[in-house]
Amino acid sequence: MSEPALIPPRPAPRRPRPLGSWRHPATRALVWQALAWLAVLGGLGWLVHNTQANMAARGIQSGWDFLGQTAGFDIGEQPIPFDSTDSYARAFAVGLLNTLRVAVAGVLLCTVLGALVGVGRLSRSPLVRALCRGYVELFRNVPLLVQLLLWYLLLLEYLPEASAAWRWGDAVFWSKSGLALPFPVQGAQGWHWSVPVLEGFATEGGATLSPEFLALWLGLALYTAAFVAEVVRAGMAAVPRGQIEAAHSVGLGPWQTLRHVTGPQALRVVVPPLTNQYLNLSKNSSLAVAIGYPDVVSIANTSLNQTGRALECIALIMAVYLGLSLGTALLMGWVNRRAALRER
Repeated sequence: MSEPALIPPRPAPRRPRPLGSWRHPATRALVWQALAWLAVLGGLGWLVHNTQANMAARGIQSGWDFLGQTAGFDIGEQPIPFDSTDSYARAFAVGLLNTLRVAVAGVLLCTVLGALVGVGRLSRSPLVRALCRGYVELFRNVPLLVQLLLWYLLLLEYLPEASAAWRWGDAVFWSKSGLALPFPVQGAQGWHWSVPVLEGFATEGGATLSPEFLALWLGLALYTAAFVAEVVRAGMAAVPRGQIEAAHSVGLGPWQTLRHVTGPQALRVVVPPLTNQYLNLSKNSSLAVAIGYPDVVSIANTSLNQTGRALECIALIMAVYLGLSLGTALLMGWVNRRAALRER
């Protein structure tokens, strides 16, 4: 008989290394991250110190105390009350609200218009497809600054004077002074509608959207909608053809298929690139200074010229747009998680 083969003994299991040991991967990763953060903070500290020393050597003032000083200038667009005797901090708050107002309005309009154009690019009608493609090619390939100037000049040149304003009924007036609309206000007896009334050479009451706001809003929305349309078209084209054929086989019409089959599946593909377009719109709103809309960049430029605090004003602009970008990314990340396919 042959001798049985010897079975080698199993090696003893390795003892797990303690978390505080240098050989533990998590410990090493934590230490390297801490060193990286220290290096970054040290570099920023050196940069700030060196900048302050150079500014002091050249007699340039620095610091944030100017925010409490009197601004000394007026602002045409005032979502909150502002007077020339108010502080620079309140002026920046007005500029921030103006930026938020045009960014939110632009996102809403470009989303609706871009979705319609994107769906139209897949229409069965050759005329609709051609019109939608022409819109995309036109607005996507003309620089945004040119479009803003064009809309601003059109609003100022071809609209009538306030005394001869175009009107819809007795509540909406459109002229070179802007678009006057009814607006809810709170009075002594609760909320009520303030309706604009034409008195002489101006309108009183309601809310007026200035030509600068309208030009910026239309320019940003129409320009970004061209990119949103391509995102929507690509997302819908990514839906398998079999899904659409299955929807038609059970009797769903084109709009029912879009609502219940194509749209929800395309949304999972559309949301990430759509976030980039929203971010671009928010950052492109900084071009408002070219047409005189008092956004945060315009307020910062005026404050910089009066106080000489260039570093602080630029830092405020950066902080505003960084906050807008991060807030938009967080919101769209939540939308993306809600739209994501959940496996059972």
